[in-house]
Amino acid sequence: QVQLVESGGGLVQAGGSLRLSCAASGRTFSSAAMGWFRQVPGKEREFVAAISWSGGITHYADSVKGRFTISRDNAKSTVYLQMNSLKPEDTAVYYCSAGRSPVPSQDPELYAYWGQGTQVTVSS
Repeated sequence: QVQLVESGGGLVQAGGSLRLSCAASGRTFSSAAMGWFRQVPGKEREFVAAISWSGGITHYADSVKGRFTISRDNAKSTVYLQMNSLKPEDTAVYYCSAGRSPVPSQDPELYAYWGQGTQVTVSS
């Protein structure tokens, strides 16, 4: 069992930065791939970024590549999402997720645990 708690969301102007954190509890954090997804009302949950259990492999959605960076600190059981050059279209609720395996994926079906989400709003 893994419990995930996101923090760091908020309101920021376009071009600004935010860093999201996801604190995990549970024995399996260090062996699980972790992901960030986002969702706006009326749309499906969208993949943002994922990282392998060791941090050596990362994947990004094309829409955030070069602007967002995912990282993890297994000693602190925390995964981060550094978001730079934010755009109004990045506005969404951002969810942290723990995968069913050490391999990162863009498929939300391959993630077993989810946080409650944190709102990110980017004003133009």
